[in-house]
Formats: sequence, structure tokens, C-alpha cells
Amino acid sequence: MGYYIVINLPVFNNEVPDLRELVGWGRRDDDYPILLERCNFWAGVRDEHEKLIAFGYVCGMGLEHGYLEDIIVHPEYQGQGIGVKLVTELLLESKRFGLSMVTVTFEENKTQFYNRCGFITGSGGVWQTNI
Repeated sequence: MGYYIVINLPVFNNEVPDLRELVGWGRRDDDYPILLERCNFWAGVRDEHEKLIAFGYVCGMGLEHGYLEDIIVHPEYQGQGIGVKLVTELLLESKRFGLSMVTVTFEENKTQFYNRCGFITGSGGVWQTNI
């Protein structure tokens, strides 16, 4: 079945936390809808029953550089190319938005996925609080 990526897809406050939980991430319920108000844009995919099955967003200051975040595909739909299509559409929207560079941080086992999406792997670092 063909799934469609929709930029700024209307989502209910619980949908993204539910999806995050399904992939083993913290729900972060308090982030929604604030995250949608503060990011540059987001994209989502619904299945034939209107269930949210994929989500991701780009945030930043809206100038030259954006940051790709939280690329999530429901476990039952992984391996069908939805994630690559989602990232590709977010990168196209980044270009339309005027961003000339998008970065992403990911776990090492996701390197091939992001390479397929056009990212060049480099070195970097992440700082995180313990709260």
C-alpha cells in the first residue's frame, strides 16, 4: 500500500507520545503540542485507518541550519521504506523552507539508514543532562 507523507499533518496531543512509546522511547507527553508550535515543520503518515504510523520534524532558528529530530516509524510498518520517504520529504521541505544544511544525531546502528537518506556521516558529540 502507498502511504503519503504530509507536511504539518494535524496530530492529536497523544499520538506522537504513543508512537514514541511503541519504539521504546520515553513518551514526553508534556512536549505536545508545544513542540509543534516551536519546530520549523513536521511530517507524518497515517495508515488506511487514520492511525499515525510515522512522524518526524525539523527544528532550528529557521535560518541556514536545521536539525532533524525524532524519526519514528511504527514497528509494524518498519522495513517498508516509509522512514526513508519521511526523511526525504522532510529534507525537501527543508530546502523549500530555505535551509541549506540539516544535521541529525543517531545511534550507530542507524548509520546505513541515514546514509540512504543522503546524510554524510561525520564525527560529533552530544551533551546531555542527567535529569
